[in-house]
Order: sequence, then structure tokens, then C-alpha cells
Amino acid sequence: MNVLITGASKGMGESISMNMAGQGHHLCICARKLSDLNLLKAKIHSNYPDVSVYVKVVDCSVEAEVLAFADFAMEQMGTVDILVNNVGVFKPSFILDESFDALDDHMRTNVYAAYFLYKKLGPGMKERRKGSIFNICSVASKDTIANAGSYCVTKSALLSLNHIMRKEMMAHDVKVTAILPGSTLTSSWEGTSINPDEFIQPEDVALAIENVMKMSVGANVEEIMIRPLHGQI
Repeated sequence: MNVLITGASKGMGESISMNMAGQGHHLCICARKLSDLNLLKAKIHSNYPDVSVYVKVVDCSVEAEVLAFADFAMEQMGTVDILVNNVGVFKPSFILDESFDALDDHMRTNVYAAYFLYKKLGPGMKERRKGSIFNICSVASKDTIANAGSYCVTKSALLSLNHIMRKEMMAHDVKVTAILPGSTLTSSWEGTSINPDEFIQPEDVALAIENVMKMSVGANVEEIMIRPLHGQI
């Protein structure tokens, strides 16, 4: 199958990309740095030489670039069978302390990118009556974090968008799943002295998606919440 993944070069995106390649799926991936994308592409080809990997530099906060990425994926692969809306931005702040454009900055990456890709790729899935969409939300979609106001608002919006996608697509045999991870050991925690075992690992998110994809044709997992064993960090 053909998979499109946003924010693919690091953290959860990288783990999802490697896992998908390990299952033999072909990939179209994006990130903001070509060097990071090329490193991941080389890593995939080293481990899975039969997998095709197409890369494109994309700023997912820019509508035109997101739409162009969808067009690029369809040009290179023909169809997109699996859409993984992974890209996200998190700038911690209390709402009263952040700039007036902070909410819009979060919204454009955390919500609009998924919305535009759904608009572009959803019709093909609907017509083929086949496909899967995974939206990487957050525990913050449900549990408010005081020092992450705009992030919580937009991740809640992404979860709502996920529910709407599922309602629209269920009659057309397209599956839609929200993944809600808690504190995950990605590059944003680089340099921390906290024991790595206190975190969710990026591979856990990739495995959750893999297991959903292995379920029967008639099964749709609506949400998966993954929390650290000892609670949020």
C-alpha cells in the first residue's frame, strides 16, 4: 500500500515511517529539512531496499505547500491508501501570556494541515471504498494542560475533526483512528535527566498503528490513548 506521512523525519513520524516500510508499504513523506528527509530515506533503503520512498520539503503551516504535497504524492504513487496526519507544533505558554497570533500558528499546523489533506485525499479513498486515516492527537486533546493553552485547543480540534472524518467515511469503508499519546521521548526531550522508561517511546505509537491495520475488515478502532505507566511528565 501507499502511505503519506507528515512530519516524518523525527520522533513519532520517523518511527511510523520505519514501521510502515518494514511492512512493505511505499512512502511519501515530508518535513521542513531536506537533509533530515534524505537521512531517513537512506535508512529506509538500507533496511528495506524494495520500498519506494518519495520525499518533499513542506512547511505544513502553509496551505499551498500542504496541497502541493498531496498532489506530489498522487503523482508519484498514483493513490494514497493510508494517511498519517502526524505533524504538530507545541509552543508552551499560558494563553494570557502568548502573542495574539499563537492560536493561529498552532491551528495552521495542528488542524488545517490534516483538514486540507483530508479534503485532497479523502475523495479518492471514498471512491475506491478503501483506505485508513490516522490522526496523531494527544492526551491534551482531552486533558487540559494550563501551560499549553493553544496546543490543547488545537489538539482538541484535531480530535473533533477525526470524529467528523470517521462519521463521513464509515459508510464508504474507510477507517479513521485517533491516536492520543502522552509524554513521548522525542527530540523535544533531548538532554533530559528523566529515566527513558518513564516515557512512551515513539515506536509504541508506530506499533499501535500497525496493530490497528492488522485487524479485520469490519473493525475500526476509534481512539487509542497511550499514557506513561507512572503518569504524565
